[in-house]
Amino acid sequence: MTDLVDSMLDLMRRLPPTRVEENVTALVNICPDYADDLLGSVDQPLKLKTDRATGREYLACDYNRDGESYRSPWSNEYDPPLDDGTVPTPKLRQLEIKANEAFDTYREMYFEGGVSSVFLWDLDDGGFAGVVLFKKSLSPSASSEPSGSWDSIHVFEAAERGRQAHYKLTSTIMLELVTHSDNGANTAYKKPNSDSPTMDGIKTNGDVSLSGSMTRQTEQDCPVQNQESHITNMGRMIEEMEIKMRNLLQEVYFGKTRDVVYDLRSIESLERQRRQRELQKELVGFMKR
Repeated sequence: MTDLVDSMLDLMRRLPPTRVEENVTALVNICPDYADDLLGSVDQPLKLKTDRATGREYLACDYNRDGESYRSPWSNEYDPPLDDGTVPTPKLRQLEIKANEAFDTYREMYFEGGVSSVFLWDLDDGGFAGVVLFKKSLSPSASSEPSGSWDSIHVFEAAERGRQAHYKLTSTIMLELVTHSDNGANTAYKKPNSDSPTMDGIKTNGDVSLSGSMTRQTEQDCPVQNQESHITNMGRMIEEMEIKMRNLLQEVYFGKTRDVVYDLRSIESLERQRRQRELQKELVGFMKR
């Protein structure tokens, strides 16, 4: 069983991240006996659902799924209805309600929109675990505008040790960006003897799709005064992790992608680059004299 699941996970790492849902469904249809193992190991883009009781949106993932139903953090009810669905204990449910309120404020401050959800569950060793979800989608109003989505999945475990608690946090960010080029938008300049519309001699045909996921882990011990302290401690850890991963995406991943693209395709003419190199050599020769 382990070899088969590992083979499926290895295959998923080599398939396009933009089609992860389609690929997971295909593998589940091929090996239905290992559906739970696969769904629990592969992070998929979060789905939006609406709570029928409150009318509020929430996020659906494998952590609030029971069979084919998903539990809402607002009403604690399953959709479709499930009589024997797993729910947190009353004490943990109160903490879950407060955590959803706190991270809803966090979402509005950092994402300025989107949807957040928090789900908690009890562990057999006496502690508890949970997941904090964020999703922000960019919906273009025109065909030429970019589209994309940001999905954050923060899974944590908390074990109290006297007046302290030990936290394990696993954070995954899934990012998808698609930029479109509208041929009719940039027709102010057309290069002589060319049928392709350009702007300053740069072709604008084609789309660019950039997507992928990143996972990081951390552990930390924090003081605990009451139940609400868990929300404060986890909020601080998630905030620091998201800032670190966001900076890593911006400086390393996007920066490296930009360098590779600029090395592969130049926006300047070869003749102009040749003259610049000759001028640099000439200046270096004058400096050495």
